[in-house]
Amino acid sequence: MAVKESKPGSQLAPVLWQFRYSHFNEKVRWALDFKRIRHTRRSVLPGPHAPRMLWLTGQKAVPVLVLDGKPIVDSTRIIETVEERWPDPPLYPREESARRRAVEIEAFFDEELGPHLRRAWFFELLHDPAYCLAQLSAGAAPIARRMFRLAFPMISAVMKMDMKIDAAGAEIGRTKILAALDRVEAELQPSGYLVGDHFSVADLTAAALFSPVVMPPEFPYPLLTPLPAPAARLRDSLAQRRGFLWAADIYRRHRGPTMELPEAQ
Repeated sequence: MAVKESKPGSQLAPVLWQFRYSHFNEKVRWALDFKRIRHTRRSVLPGPHAPRMLWLTGQKAVPVLVLDGKPIVDSTRIIETVEERWPDPPLYPREESARRRAVEIEAFFDEELGPHLRRAWFFELLHDPAYCLAQLSAGAAPIARRMFRLAFPMISAVMKMDMKIDAAGAEIGRTKILAALDRVEAELQPSGYLVGDHFSVADLTAAALFSPVVMPPEFPYPLLTPLPAPAARLRDSLAQRRGFLWAADIYRRHRGPTMELPEAQ
C-alpha cells in the first residue's frame, strides 16, 4: 500500500506534540498511523512541556496536532479533523446511525475511562518514583533526563495535585476501569468490534485508553518492566477479563507500523 502525502502538493507534514507515555496521545498516534499519514513527532516531558504548550495553544494539554500551521487540541477534535482531510481508510462508520454509535462510545471511554485509569495507574506507579521517572522520561535526550530527574519531586507533586492522584481518586479510578471493561464486554458485536463489522474510532479509543494497563507489545515506545508491585497487582487483577484480552487483540490486529518521519526529515 503506497504511503499517501500528508497534503497534496505540500511538503509540510503534520506535527504531533506528544507525551510518549500517554494513552490520549496514543489515541492520536494510532489514528495517524492507521491512516498512513506521514507526520513529525515532537516528544515533550510532563511538566517542562507546559510553557511551550501555553505559548502554542493557550493551554497545557497534549496531544496537539499542528496542521497547515494551525494547532488543534483534544484527541477527539484531532481525529475528527484528520478524518475530514484523509477519509480513507475510514475511522468513522459510513452509515449514520453506526457513526453516531461509534462517536457515543468514543465519548464514553474518553470521559469515563481515560482520566480515571490515569489517576488509578499513576497512584500505583508513584509508589516507585524511580520507575515512574524512568518510564516518563524514556527516549528523552540524556541532558533532558538529568534535568527531569532533578525536577521530578516537584513534577510528581504537581501531577498529584492536577490529576487528583490520591487514595480516594484511585479507588474511584479502579471502579471506573471495571465499569469500562463491562462496557466493552456488553458492546462487543459478533464481528469482534464495538460497532458493526469493521474497526472504528470506538475500538481505537477503547483499546488505546486501556493501553497503560494492557501494556501491548505493539505500543510504539518502551514499556518498562517489571512494574512496581502495586501496579502489577492491579494489572493482574484485570488480565483475564474478556475486555482486557479484547484490547490486546485489537492492538495485535490493527496497530500497524509507525508513519513518523525520521528526525532528519
